[in-house]
Amino acid sequence: MLEQRIQQHFIDSADLKYQAAQALSHPIAAAVQAVLACVTSGGKVLACGNGPSAAEAQQFAAFCVAGFERERPELAALALTADSTLLTTAAAGGSNDATAQQFARQVRALGQAGDVLLALSVTGNDANLLAATEAAHERDMTVVVLTGRTGGKLAPLLRETDVLISVPHDRAARVREVHALALHCLCDGVDAQLLGEQEIP
Repeated sequence: MLEQRIQQHFIDSADLKYQAAQALSHPIAAAVQAVLACVTSGGKVLACGNGPSAAEAQQFAAFCVAGFERERPELAALALTADSTLLTTAAAGGSNDATAQQFARQVRALGQAGDVLLALSVTGNDANLLAATEAAHERDMTVVVLTGRTGGKLAPLLRETDVLISVPHDRAARVREVHALALHCLCDGVDAQLLGEQEIP
């Protein structure tokens, strides 16, 4: 019984990835172009998310700086989720507004025109990501959002030059699995554009 349940997770995950491949390839390609335009013109990517999405934001930033699967020069990226002192300062104040502004403050402090904000959210309704998106627009940054289903409240905030990668599923675990794959595709796509195509082993 338990083994069947485990096998079903693999099947469900594979099915969703297969179904999403065609729908998500265009927005992921657009995200590759946005990140590429940013880093090749001296800009940087600021990545953020909450909970498990925070870890994905940090992993993406690490891939940019340390490399993905090939050796290449470092790309400028920073996970806004990695500054525990700054993040917990808002929590210590006990203010919901301060917590909602935790990423927006960093975007306003660090973001410049031409930079990219990468926001990850299963629901698309996180108050701190909504505020960060608005702050990114104030700085004339491009916003790339990875979310689930319809994109939640983040989707209507996006501009024509922004990118929405919305996984067509409601279950958080499935959405995060596809987010991980999408981020790998994003890293690989940037490397392929910078270094040339390489056969996928």
